[in-house]
Amino acid sequence: MAILVIKLSAMGDFVLAFPAMAAIRAAHPGARITLLTTSPFAPLARASGWFDHVEIDRRPKFWNVSGLLRLRRQLRGFDLVYDLQTSGRSSRYYVLAGRPSWSGIAAGCSLPHADPNRVFLHSRERLEGQLHAAGIFDLPVPDLSWAKADISKFGLPERYAVLVPGAAPHRPEKRWPTENFAELCKSLDMQVAVVGGSAEEQKMAAEIGGINLTGRTSLLELAAVMARAQLAIGNDTGPMHLAAALGTQSVVLFSGASDPKLTAPRYPDGGWPVILRAPHLADLPVAQVRAALP
Repeated sequence: MAILVIKLSAMGDFVLAFPAMAAIRAAHPGARITLLTTSPFAPLARASGWFDHVEIDRRPKFWNVSGLLRLRRQLRGFDLVYDLQTSGRSSRYYVLAGRPSWSGIAAGCSLPHADPNRVFLHSRERLEGQLHAAGIFDLPVPDLSWAKADISKFGLPERYAVLVPGAAPHRPEKRWPTENFAELCKSLDMQVAVVGGSAEEQKMAAEIGGINLTGRTSLLELAAVMARAQLAIGNDTGPMHLAAALGTQSVVLFSGASDPKLTAPRYPDGGWPVILRAPHLADLPVAQVRAALP
């Protein structure tokens, strides 16, 4: 049996789909399972063991005929498709795929997730409901022992906390002020490592202090850093999802720009990390974050 799983999106959404991915593999142990994703997440997918093959979606524009033909070839030949993206874009892939047996929200698909309240559910419960509608009734705690890498080159101490001061570049409202992270860093009773990727986040890390890992880790190395940490504190962004998914005690900071009931990081068993929320993150005091630490 040939199965396709579609999950394209940002790191947080990709990580929240780990339990669903593990459930699909457990439900189809003898199948050849392919993942269609975007290039940043291919290393995680290949390391996971949940997929036999990984295809990269280049998201061609509608006028890119050669790109659409390539995408159609990637989507064809599967007995069953689990669309874990369930966006307007991925639903259009149903037609390109030739209308196979399909779990998702594409009009006319054979295994629809028809729950009228699905848009009000957290991503984890929404995926659980979708798989239940497709006949998969168990969402296991995913084994993430594969999420490892040699991080000895970073010289991390035995005990450390990770700070995540960044967020998507186009979402500055999701960032707690850098000076607050710097103040928090000084108050912790363990060393701090600061992670991120962009040039702006590298500048933030220099202002915060601690061990600056921004721009230095692959995704698997970031996972290993998070897995070894005693604590992770940061904004609502991808690395915090990775920390929580790996079971690291986490404190996640939300502004009014997003709703934790729908998108918050979750622990492997579905439990919730500490969530702190303020309409404007600049108004969230350092003392309140400090008091909330596990």
